[in-house]
Amino acid sequence: MNSSLILTNILNPPVLFFFLGMLVILFKSDLEVPQPLPKLFSLYLLLAIGFKGGYELEESGISPQIAITLIAAILMACVVPIYSFFILKIKLDAYNAAAIAATYGSISAVTFITAQSFLKVISLPSDGYMVAALALMESPAIVVGILLVRIFAQTGEKEKGEFSWGEVLREAFLNGSVFLLVGSVIIGILTGEKGWEKLQPFTQQIFYGVLSFFLLDMGIVAARRIKDLSKTGSFLIAFSIFMPVANAIVGIIIAKCIGISQGNALLFAVLCASASYIAVPAAMRMTVPEANPSLYVSMALALTFPFNIIVGIPLYMNIIKSMGV
Repeated sequence: MNSSLILTNILNPPVLFFFLGMLVILFKSDLEVPQPLPKLFSLYLLLAIGFKGGYELEESGISPQIAITLIAAILMACVVPIYSFFILKIKLDAYNAAAIAATYGSISAVTFITAQSFLKVISLPSDGYMVAALALMESPAIVVGILLVRIFAQTGEKEKGEFSWGEVLREAFLNGSVFLLVGSVIIGILTGEKGWEKLQPFTQQIFYGVLSFFLLDMGIVAARRIKDLSKTGSFLIAFSIFMPVANAIVGIIIAKCIGISQGNALLFAVLCASASYIAVPAAMRMTVPEANPSLYVSMALALTFPFNIIVGIPLYMNIIKSMGV
């Protein structure tokens, strides 16, 4: 792999702030980000990327290429949890296998944003419609995960009548992050260039400063979660690293087949490779209480997320170039 790509990614300021956050825990510093702020930073990032994506989507319109890419994104969000589930079933019960599979079938918006930042550093363009793919890929994995539980798990004490698909669908499609992201995309489409001109100072000029603060906090949280990995065992630790790479390679092959650019191919690969540590865990805690949250949260946050933003992004870029996408 091209080591210069890894160095370029590591020397990206937001990624360095992630390392700084991890060092806070390592050196037992009292530095912390006050708790209301990380949630605000998360909402800001979703609003900013959604609005920009909507604006760029309005500018470019919906072409056959865009439609095919979005369909491929939805299919990956449905298929990844299915084959992940059967791999996980080798060692786990259906509840934990489904919860982890849903986590890896969904996406991490911050990993996507970090990949966008990496593309800017290496001066490789990407298109705003990939934000629409981001929005479309978050929810299907939740529904697939619940279906896997309903098909393969024993209901035990739970009555079938106690299960509410209305609650599942509400959590999948109307949870805060999905709602804000999709809403921002729609507002970006409706307001177009005039709206972009008005919000550009807010959504662009302070974007990387907010991302740096957010990744500082994420580094602190990830470092605290590392100790939970001892509970997962070597099988799940290996899954946390190798499954994202496998998913990214599948995504890159699809990107090559549908003929999208290198920048868009990287974003598509990152969407396929990332794991949700916000939306899916919240949904799984409500709908699959039998699953152990310390497994799927610590895997996604303490291993897969750092791996993707430090090594995964440049690795996927190198694979894209070697495959001639």
